[in-house]
Amino acid sequence: MPDTRIYLVSRSVRRRELLNQAGIRFELMLLRSAERQDAEVDESCLPGETPEVYVQRVARAKAIFGANLLLQRHLPKRLLLAADTTLDLDGEVIGKPKDSADAIAILRRLSGRSHRVLTAVVAAMPHDIEPRVKSCLSVSDVTFRALTEDEIQRYVQSGESLDKAGAYGIQGRAATFVESIHGSYTGIVGLPLCETVLMLREFGQAV
Repeated sequence: MPDTRIYLVSRSVRRRELLNQAGIRFELMLLRSAERQDAEVDESCLPGETPEVYVQRVARAKAIFGANLLLQRHLPKRLLLAADTTLDLDGEVIGKPKDSADAIAILRRLSGRSHRVLTAVVAAMPHDIEPRVKSCLSVSDVTFRALTEDEIQRYVQSGESLDKAGAYGIQGRAATFVESIHGSYTGIVGLPLCETVLMLREFGQAV
């Protein structure tokens, strides 16, 4: 039976859970250390960069770096999947909070307002010359109800906000903050499954 696994270039537990949910077999392809410490994957927002450009640039960098790393490590050539998620609030890129104080400040800004969640997904097939790459971008609108200061403080104290773009996870306790969404729920979580499956099929993956 042929090996149909892909490599997932991500440390995100949520993305692993979504791939398992979709029945997509995968193996982790971890970068050298935390993704932000790899010079080839610059997650800082560049001057004048829009959220759309930013999230697609970072996801593509992760995928290409992973493909090159696969060749360097002499691993079996398989399709790689990378993704990046960010929030767009009034045209500003809102990523993961630096600390609890930053998480509180972000949630105060999101309270009673709408924002966009952008998840870029990139699939790359390693090649000696240049990887073959395909990508997609999921954009969803999320509206928060007005949050009390106590709710924000208790949520941040739970620890759930610290490793998530926009300082919240819709699949966790913050689900009670969400008044409405328009778009892809799985895209908001971190990997839009519909778009991802269609893209993998373009590479001949049986999913």
